Amino acid sequence: MIPMTVADIAKAVGGRLHRTDGTELVTGTVEFDTRKITEGGLFIALPGERVDGHDFAAQAVASGAVAVLAAREVDAPAIIVPAVEHTESRSYVLAGDTDGSGAAVLAALSNLATSVVTGLAAKGLAVVGVTGSSGKTSTKDLIAQVLAVSGPTVAPPGSFNNELGHPWTVLRSDAGTRHLVLELSARGVGHIAALCRIAPPRIGVVLNVGTAHLGEFGSRETIAQAKGELVEALPADGLAVLNADDPLVAAMAGRTKAKVVLVGENPDADIRATGVELDENARPTFTLVTKDGSAPVRLQVSGVHQVGNALSAAAVALELGASVDEAATALSNAAPVSARRMHVTQRADGLTVVNDAYNANPESMAAALKALATMARATNPPRRSWAVLGPMGELGEDHIARHDEIGRLAVRLDINRLVVVGAEAAALHQGAHLEGSWGDESVQVADADAALTLLRAEAGPGDVVLIKASNAYQLWRVADGLLDLEESTS
Repeated sequence: MIPMTVADIAKAVGGRLHRTDGTELVTGTVEFDTRKITEGGLFIALPGERVDGHDFAAQAVASGAVAVLAAREVDAPAIIVPAVEHTESRSYVLAGDTDGSGAAVLAALSNLATSVVTGLAAKGLAVVGVTGSSGKTSTKDLIAQVLAVSGPTVAPPGSFNNELGHPWTVLRSDAGTRHLVLELSARGVGHIAALCRIAPPRIGVVLNVGTAHLGEFGSRETIAQAKGELVEALPADGLAVLNADDPLVAAMAGRTKAKVVLVGENPDADIRATGVELDENARPTFTLVTKDGSAPVRLQVSGVHQVGNALSAAAVALELGASVDEAATALSNAAPVSARRMHVTQRADGLTVVNDAYNANPESMAAALKALATMARATNPPRRSWAVLGPMGELGEDHIARHDEIGRLAVRLDINRLVVVGAEAAALHQGAHLEGSWGDESVQVADADAALTLLRAEAGPGDVVLIKASNAYQLWRVADGLLDLEESTS
């Protein structure tokens, strides 16, 4: 964060000083975990399910924090922030926030982030926002790596994309930061608009409109309404990067006053890919085609769906001054960053594990299965393919039909073995069975431990194993077990 006095922070968030005259200078990072406090930092006191950050205020200061952002008086120098009213635009509710203190501190954190980013944007900081039903994190990672070539770039770790992660990421920026890349999530209409008010973007990227969180939104049209809030927030001198291959996204061109660039394989796209091919790990190569020329790209990330993500990243880079050759080279050098997203690892005996277990929805599940099929058929003879699939959450009344469709797709793609994990994914196994998968081609097991036991007994050298489910089901433990990694609970 840019250096600020405690008094200036209090003014930005509308808080009052407690046990401080406000002259102390905050020069470190803003943290809500006392274990990550740095010298000169600011501690954010948030309630949790088991502990309340307010109870650790003195410990945070002892660890180096200058002051604490809090909703009530604590045993340390602090800025006490005012209470806030509940609003339906909030997309994130802290577990354990029974008295509204968490909402108050989050609101103050957002106000601080807005104050900082407004000042930095006036001095040239480019703020980029990315949203979509799937692929946000992978695209954010590509954009950040491409932009980092031309200047210091800040982006959130993993999928830190809600009312806590958004301002926390903004406050990683300082006077030297040239690019700020933000990922925007939503669980309802108004959520993305609220995030855009925290850090107004100049460039907005909308990837797709799928069925993630369909149970909360009710329809794809409502999802499109919510995702389009990003382009509505752009200024007239901004840029909206829209997926030409998704009609609901392309239609958002009419909802923005910013310049629009269409990306995709559609021949009408302004920035497009031609000659797409996949290697043995489903990593795409293609020609990046623009009005200013073309250049070859060889991605290090897996899945044909990454082509659209890469085109979006190229559009952002070109807008911010990169040449076509520079954008293509940076994309070709960009490596997988966020864990458990099409992360491909080969064991010493040749068994390949594709850990895509961070999250799942019907679109990302289909994309992962297609990548698995490509990887299996890339050798002669083909490798034996395994799809270890768990439940997809938040699909509402469509959950049975959507799981059924994925089971049928696995059979149509000729995946050799389907292992369905958990009772909530039973329709996946049923769909495969009804599509013609018999015997042990498709089996259902109770949990991740049972899936790992089966794979350890039956998966062998040269096989390729895809592991995917919504994150809450922790199916990544199967990947860790196959690779003999220490189990993690993150």
